[in-house]
Amino acid sequence: MEGVLWHLLASSRGGPTRVRILRALDDRPRNANELAERLDMDYTTIRHHLDVLLENNVVERSGDEYAAVYLCTDQVRANWDVVEEIFETVDGEGD
Repeated sequence: MEGVLWHLLASSRGGPTRVRILRALDDRPRNANELAERLDMDYTTIRHHLDVLLENNVVERSGDEYAAVYLCTDQVRANWDVVEEIFETVDGEGD
């Protein structure tokens, strides 16, 4: 899981967006529309990144398709120290 997190969040082109999504989901579960509004991003962009995170077991969906909310998986929560390290690394790259 650690390698997957580093790749998806810090080493790939969509990493910064996925970091923003995970931070928002750490606050509370949200659906794709809520994420798009909160992050001021296009809905289809959010859905694309959620699909990538779903495929890699970083987030999970709860509820039916239309009203589904997304939350971090237990596997990611068990590796939250790695996620925080990635957040710090990504934040430091802007300095």
